[in-house]
Amino acid sequence: MTWDDLDARLDRVPGTVSAYLGRLDAPPTWTRTPDATHYAASTMKVAVLLALHRAAGAGTLDPDTPVPVVNDFTSARPDAPRFTCARPYDNDDAVWQRLGGQATPRWLADRMITRSSNLATNLIIELLGLPAVAEAWRLAGARHSVTGRGIEDAAAREAGITNLVTAADLAALLGGLALGATRPGPLASPAACTAMVDVLLDQRHRDDLAAGLPDGTRIAHKNGWVRGVRHSAGVVLPDDAPAYVIAVCTTTDPATAPDDPDACRLLAEVSATAWAARHDLTG
Repeated sequence: MTWDDLDARLDRVPGTVSAYLGRLDAPPTWTRTPDATHYAASTMKVAVLLALHRAAGAGTLDPDTPVPVVNDFTSARPDAPRFTCARPYDNDDAVWQRLGGQATPRWLADRMITRSSNLATNLIIELLGLPAVAEAWRLAGARHSVTGRGIEDAAAREAGITNLVTAADLAALLGGLALGATRPGPLASPAACTAMVDVLLDQRHRDDLAAGLPDGTRIAHKNGWVRGVRHSAGVVLPDDAPAYVIAVCTTTDPATAPDDPDACRLLAEVSATAWAARHDLTG
């Protein structure tokens, strides 16, 4: 399948499909509306992960000192009451089982990424503050992505405060972490970037981009989904070709959205096409 064929295939998909594909630290091979903004879903958790490691590197937070596990958070809307998460809406019971107890930020960050825990995400945002997440996006070179609120902050959502990403910004963030693991860069130390990539490699939700790769292929990635939204972005590490970054964001009308398994298959199809071209990815 050529890139034109893939674009023609995606033209038939309802809504907006954005994509970015290219080798690390190089111009992209193929893009599709890469700067279109999408509701972030859980992909914003990678920026929260980076903000946590930057705080640890600066010495303002010890990732191995336990903190209270509570379900009580500051709304991003200044005049709003505090808010809580709904357990049925979350993806990880392990964090909820520690409610009323303690957990280290490092463990919470692992659950936030590998199991996509919403409660863990809000706990880390509460520790760091949203400006720290905004700084993580800025350092990654993001141009349009915003993390304006925590997850399930209904008052902020109703006030128009939201979380947005683009395929290009997600590619810049994930690619920057992978490059930062090999050489000093603006995001964090090589050791910290390596630790973040290792967490992303341990992703347990593997039914979109990872599903389009041969078994055993390493991909450091994060996905996100709500009704009408399915995104995934990551760095693929083939044994026989240079690493490459891929990000795909899909948004359609929630009222007419296809079932999520269909969206997952679409992302897997894009991933498989990228894999087939892995030896020929040039700007």
